[in-house]
Parts: sequence; C-alpha cells; structure tokens
Amino acid sequence: MKELIRTQDPTVMLYAKTVLDGVGITSFEVDVNMSNLYGVLPRRLLVIDQDFDKVLDALMSNGVDADFSNGY
Repeated sequence: MKELIRTQDPTVMLYAKTVLDGVGITSFEVDVNMSNLYGVLPRRLLVIDQDFDKVLDALMSNGVDADFSNGY
C-alpha cells in the first residue's frame, strides 16, 4: 500500500475517500483514532500500489488539493 494523503483536515480526507469510492477504488484511512486523541498527528489515506496512478488522476481531476510530490 502507498500513502496518498497525510492531513489533519477531516474534510479533505472525507472528500478524497468519496471521490475514490465513486470511481471504484478501495482506500484505507489510518491513524484516525490517534489524530482524534492527540490532534497533532495527521490522518493518512492509503491505496493499493497498482491503483496509485489511477488514484492521482481521479483526485487531481476532482480538485483534491494534496501534495503528491513527497515520493509516496
């Protein structure tokens, strides 16, 4: 699995998951409980390696503002 998004903004995470669900891509949100508990830890959205390029196209075409240049 590859990390797609790392954010503390739950609205960005929800929108990204909605876009991915709409195009039939399975994603997995991690560190949600730690983010809620401590507030300084970001949530992360993971996707399957084979879907990564398809995911980038889907998110960028739907205006998800994320930094994909981190090499994940």
